[in-house]
Amino acid sequence: MTTGVPTSTAPRRRSPARTFVPLAITAWLILEIWLLTLVAGAAGGLTVAALLAGGMVLGAVVIKRAGRRAFKNLTETFQQAQQGVRPTAQQPGRGNGLTMLAGLFLMMPGLISDAAGLVLLLPPVRAWIGRRAARSLERKMASAPAGSFGDAFQQARIHQPDGKIVQGEVIRDDGPGPDRQGPGASYRPPLAP
Repeated sequence: MTTGVPTSTAPRRRSPARTFVPLAITAWLILEIWLLTLVAGAAGGLTVAALLAGGMVLGAVVIKRAGRRAFKNLTETFQQAQQGVRPTAQQPGRGNGLTMLAGLFLMMPGLISDAAGLVLLLPPVRAWIGRRAARSLERKMASAPAGSFGDAFQQARIHQPDGKIVQGEVIRDDGPGPDRQGPGASYRPPLAP
């Protein structure tokens, strides 16, 4: 049975991420287990259990606090929008996403993930990672092929010279159509009875 879709006879190339991400996760897990056994041999199993439990509790506190802050920011943004005030844009790295990621790292069992979570709690590190992520996202969006989701997102963000974002929609006038009488004419729906 054919579907009408041409099939390619060339073998598909496997992406590097599909190859290296599972290897990196496996190496990280082996390193975490090895480090935990080293610490348990040097300081005892009770110390390792206390470190893991402390990391989980600290991670839960960080995630809860970041969630409350995110909800508060969301509420303030809605209130500003209802009052007609334009909400202020957030700087990269100032949001709660990276703080929640730090809490998640702290909650994961392991000393390397705990260290990564503690480093990510530092404001300069969060700001640096946020800026890099924003730049990377903007580069990927700019290099997206025409007609893709990234291209549509870029077109939706129209900036005035003073930096303000103009919201609206584009109405094309391609000439006469079934609902148009000529160039420049607009379609008005009939009034309801």
